[in-house]
Amino acid sequence: MTTQVSGGVQSVGRALDVLEVLAEAGGEMAISDIATSTGLPLPTIHRLLRTLVARGYAHQTPRRRYALGARLIPLGQLAGGAVGESAAPILGELVAQAEESAGVAMRDLSRAVYVAHVSSKRSMRMTTEVGRRVQMHSTAVGKALLAQGSDEETRSLAERVGLAECTTHTITSLDSLLEELARIREQGYAVDAEEQELGVTCIAVPVPSPVRLAMAISGPTSRMTPQRLDELRPLLLAAAARLAEQTSDTHAVRAT
Repeated sequence: MTTQVSGGVQSVGRALDVLEVLAEAGGEMAISDIATSTGLPLPTIHRLLRTLVARGYAHQTPRRRYALGARLIPLGQLAGGAVGESAAPILGELVAQAEESAGVAMRDLSRAVYVAHVSSKRSMRMTTEVGRRVQMHSTAVGKALLAQGSDEETRSLAERVGLAECTTHTITSLDSLLEELARIREQGYAVDAEEQELGVTCIAVPVPSPVRLAMAISGPTSRMTPQRLDELRPLLLAAAARLAEQTSDTHAVRAT
């Protein structure tokens, strides 16, 4: 998985590889698994982890595994804020078209965290505060985020935090969740049909960008009928494509 960048600093690239494989595994791994995933020798991994631990970007757990460190939290918050600023005007236009609330979320270890949200003007509407963290397996945004990763990543998540039953509609079986994620990858969107909260239905799509994101429209189940979801999907996909282009352009500018 090690990525070579022309003109880059090898040690920095390798340290970032370690952080990325930790994130993809859900935030915690054994050192042998880190070596396997990165393709780097164990002595090199030891040196990189010592530096990351000393700087607070990683830490060793009681089980002698390595996990992402607290120093990454403010960096993630700043990155999420930047994405939220980019997403806000796009969400505003989407809400005007859909007449339902819309938001953007990114992964935050075992949860999805909303980095932007715009509420509809309807008297009965869904509201979500920016910074709210929600379950991955029981929300449309969470499932859209999981679908962008591997089944092994989902298994690791389920082993660490479980699949809690939020409502009677929640998927609580790992096999069922993996089947659901396969459908999401094939059809290109995820639906939360009262899986997180009774009376609320949400549709979400992945946002293909350097940062793993998902964009969603949510509303009362009484209005979010299957026919209405079919009408909202192209609006949501178009808005997600705009955000993907914007975040990709920003990433390219910062990389030059």
